[in-house]
Amino acid sequence: MITAVGNPVYDIIVTPHVSTNGRVLSGCSTNFALVLAKLGIPVSLVGSAGEDFAGQFEDDLKRFGICYQLLPSRQTGGFSLRYYGDHGERELTLLGEADPIATFSSEFLKADWIMLGPILREIDGELFAWIKKNSAAKIFLDPQGLLRGVRGGKIYHESTPEVKKIISQVDVVKPNELETKVLTGIDPRIDPYTPAKEIKSWGPKVVIITLAELGSVIYDGVEFFEIPAYETKAVDATGAGDTYAGGFVTATVKGFPLRKAGLFASSVASIMVENSGPDFPLSWEEALRRTEILDKIKRPERSGASLSKK
Repeated sequence: MITAVGNPVYDIIVTPHVSTNGRVLSGCSTNFALVLAKLGIPVSLVGSAGEDFAGQFEDDLKRFGICYQLLPSRQTGGFSLRYYGDHGERELTLLGEADPIATFSSEFLKADWIMLGPILREIDGELFAWIKKNSAAKIFLDPQGLLRGVRGGKIYHESTPEVKKIISQVDVVKPNELETKVLTGIDPRIDPYTPAKEIKSWGPKVVIITLAELGSVIYDGVEFFEIPAYETKAVDATGAGDTYAGGFVTATVKGFPLRKAGLFASSVASIMVENSGPDFPLSWEEALRRTEILDKIKRPERSGASLSKK
């Protein structure tokens, strides 16, 4: 069993290609869980939501076959996401903030992997320490929600000593390009290797930096793996990194080596961005077909950085 921890959200999404009809189910842990459920991997989701969306949330998760523990909250979290630019740049405006996760049922600690996918600081060092103390699961961290704060209804990003401490104790950490720059001060679109090595030095076993259309870089302390992006039309980039995480953990559970797990994760993410919302049509057959295509692509050249830097 896999457990995903992090608050679900109901977002309004506007891109140059599509806009949602009202608020739709999303969130880091939620999108991760959707991937596993669609690929037939038993997964549970733990998060907080208010009565405003609790009924819809329960209906949605039952529809996708995801087990869950819904914790009470004053309201349900959500964002208005408006995309612009050429690299998935977006403006986030807060629609609602759910309560932090203090604890949850111990049955969800009995997992092979626990994915921590906070959306807005609902996971803190105290909860992380409780999970580490009471579970033998491997931990995958998407740090996005640990780095976010709210000021005047707008989202800002900053790193803290607590974030670095949490990262130091996980098995896999996966920041995107913005989060990598917040954590290290280095732009990974120019040089992904130096920040990957810096984050690895803090203590995680594997570092994955996702770079939108430039693909991703995986570093295990010995070798860098360059993972290309599957070339496609990005209709809605929301959840791309979350579904990458879901693909990576799925592939790891199935015994894929690091590079192939990255290729599979990239393939899964490409299916998500071709669609909008939780009903993206994911199948093993299509994900593996794209994985085989990516496997034949030569390592992309990056200006300003070289694998020789390892």
